[in-house]
This record gives sequence, structure tokens and C-alpha cells, in this order.
Amino acid sequence: MKEVTVVIPNYNGMKYLPECMASLCQGQENAPEYEVLIIDNGSADGSVEYLNSEWCRKKEAPAEEGGKPQVRLIALPENTGFCHAVNLGIREARSSYVILLNNDTRVEAGFVKGLYDAIRKDEKIFSVSAKMLMWDKPELLDDAGDRYCVLGWAYSRGKGRPAVDYDKNVSIFSACGGAAIYRRQVFEEIGYFDEAHFAYLEDLDIGYRARIYGYENRYEPTASVLHYGSASTGSRYNSRKTELSSSNNIYVIGKNMPLLQWILNLPFFLLGFGIKFLFFCKKRMGKLYLKGLAEGWKRTVGPVGKQAKVHFQWSHLWNYVKIQWQLYLNVFRILMKS
Repeated sequence: MKEVTVVIPNYNGMKYLPECMASLCQGQENAPEYEVLIIDNGSADGSVEYLNSEWCRKKEAPAEEGGKPQVRLIALPENTGFCHAVNLGIREARSSYVILLNNDTRVEAGFVKGLYDAIRKDEKIFSVSAKMLMWDKPELLDDAGDRYCVLGWAYSRGKGRPAVDYDKNVSIFSACGGAAIYRRQVFEEIGYFDEAHFAYLEDLDIGYRARIYGYENRYEPTASVLHYGSASTGSRYNSRKTELSSSNNIYVIGKNMPLLQWILNLPFFLLGFGIKFLFFCKKRMGKLYLKGLAEGWKRTVGPVGKQAKVHFQWSHLWNYVKIQWQLYLNVFRILMKS
């Protein structure tokens, strides 16, 4: 039984797969035994053929070939979304820990070991986020763990700032699902990634849920990865992402916050969403942003939201208090650019 399974969701990622797979399957000395599980979401760009030809070991081949990890592929007939793909990968994993990794990445030496060592420091750690660097400017950060604030904004810690300034293992609100390790057994307690998200903010949601249940999320700088990301591809803001993100933003709040916390934070949410609306109006996507908010509200109060709702428990009261403090603190961190 392997200690770690690296789950890579793929959808038409042929452009990135060769470099991603080569970095992951080579140069990971001293790492625990791990396997790679790719969930293909109905790709039509030759990804499946490439993976079967170059990386998926034939049945008659030895279990360990030249020290390289075993690679498995599950090819789905259509695009079921990020959340469904990673949930399938987590359930199929035969290990205690699961690393989620975007296909548009190149991991650096020590990536697997760094995450593995970090999550094993304490049984209350649910996830550990890697140090994500910008592909075209590796001296700058793409993500050093995610934060969430009382304005209803989720944002990447340290984005665009010097990577050398983020070299400490610290607590974060949630891990970025693009390169992070998770304790698999905790999913059985708190639930898996919410497939109603399809994509965007699903990693914030699962990290938020873990905090409600008293678990911790951390950032580990010794595990680093270069990430193409939307900043490099020029698609950081587009209609599909704007609509999905705004919809999921409302949904995350509705399903994770008790009514009293909703009411307490409502003035801040109105301010935060108002600022975001003006921002997207400047990008000529204001109507899409409002449409997404409306869809998110409809989902929250509908059957899907009611089923996914994290119901308040008195035993979690102190965890809610700590979360609320983080929501306030992270506004000041935005203002202080820390």
C-alpha cells in the first residue's frame, strides 16, 4: 500500500502533461512510496492516448520500474467538472494521503516529501498547501495558501510578491487545490468536494468545512511547484469564470455560515459584493457577475443548498468564533498587503 496518491484532473491538457508528468515521476528522491492517478474528463486532444502510451505501465511490467511511481488512468467519457474528478480520484486512492495537482504545473525536487512530512506533524492537520510560483516569473508567488475575509472575498496569499518572503510554514484559511495534500480519512467525516461547485472555490469550501470541524490547514514552502495559471494564459477574467465564481461565492457563505453569522456579516458582504460588482462593470461583465450571484442564491436556498448545509453544532461553537476572527483579520491583511 502506497503512502500517497497524487491525483491529477485533466481536461484537454496535452500541452502541459509531458512536463508535469516528467517532473512528478522523476526527481522526487527520498519521497514516501506514491502512485499517480490521472482522472481524464473526456479530453479530445490526445491526452488519453499519450498517457497510455508514455506513462501508464502495462500489466506485465514490474510494479516498480526504475524507481518511478505507478501511473493509473481513469478516462471519463465527458467533462464532469473538477470536483467530480477529484472526488473520484480520492475515493479510488489506496493511500492515507492524497495530493491534488493541476496538470499545468511542474513540481520541483522535494515536492512530494515536503507535503508528506508537513501533514504528518499533527493529526489535526487536514490539508497542506504547496508554494506555487508563477511559471514565467518563478521569483514571484502565484499562491501561498488561500485566505477568506468578511467582505466575502477569497484570495491567494502573496500573489505577485517575492517568493523569498514566504518561506515559513504557517496556518492558512484553506489550501489551494491546485497543489496540496489532504488527509484522506477526514473526507469521510466532513464530506468530499461539493460537486455543485463544478469548479472554482471548491477548495475554499472544503477547507472552510474542515475548520468548522476543528481541523487545520497549513502552508509548506519546502514543497514548491511552478504553475502556468490564468495569469500566464491571459484568461484570469472571463465570462464563464466570472459567473461560476460569483455563484459559488454566495453558495460557500450560505452553506457554511449559521444564520446568526450571516446576519452579523451582512453589512460587510453588501460592501464587498458591491465593490466587486463595480470592478466587473469596468470589465463589462457586471451583468454576468449579478447573474452568478442570483444563481448562487437560488442554489443556496434550493434543495441542493439545503442538503449540503453544514448544520450548526454547539460543539463547534469555538471553531466558528476562530473562523470569524480570521474573517476580520484577513481584511486588515489585505489593507496591510501582508
